[in-house]
Amino acid sequence: MSQIIDTNNLPKHIAITMDGNGRWAESKGKLRIFGHKNGVKAVRETVESAAKIGIEFLTLYAFSTENWDRPVSEINALMALLVSAINKETKTLMKNNIKLCTIGATDNLPSKARNELLEAVAKTKGNTRMTLILALSYSGRWEILNATKKIIADCINPNTITEQTFQQYLTTKNVPDPALLIRTSGEYRISNFLLWQIAYSELYFTDTLWPDFKKEDLEKAILDYQSRERRFG
Repeated sequence: MSQIIDTNNLPKHIAITMDGNGRWAESKGKLRIFGHKNGVKAVRETVESAAKIGIEFLTLYAFSTENWDRPVSEINALMALLVSAINKETKTLMKNNIKLCTIGATDNLPSKARNELLEAVAKTKGNTRMTLILALSYSGRWEILNATKKIIADCINPNTITEQTFQQYLTTKNVPDPALLIRTSGEYRISNFLLWQIAYSELYFTDTLWPDFKKEDLEKAILDYQSRERRFG
């Protein structure tokens, strides 16, 4: 990179919609799962790069509630890949002092995937360098509806509900809102991701398909963020 990242002006929290695995695989005459497997490599490089740069929170949109509508064969392959990736990458997270968390309806995941996930979360809970958040079986609308149901169940007086009250019922209640949202693959959509939290996020879109997303792409997005004048309101 010809420009140097200003470490005093980093986005505290970056969220990424990892899009383009299927198209990447199809462009090479391969099945979609081939793209997902190579997408794991991009995850590893992005997570390690973000930690080295000094990002405090990184959220990756790994599996949406809408993804359950995909063919059963693809879902099964994705769940198997999730288990395999967690097994392999937990050591990397420990080596890099990275804490793993999840958001979403993870109870809907197959028991093997859910158990592997819980084990990795437990193993890494003491790590302090960066927090990696996987959005699994997640969508922004699901989260808002889920928070609303909990507020109703707690019989909260509607007249006392503020933005801060509502935020405490979100799955990200202990996480700052993303300062930067990145979406790969050339699509210009939010796709039901962190709808409440990205109200004032800077949006960055790149044509790069997720398996091709490298450290340089992350740095380019951060430099673009640092070139902007952030406004709230």
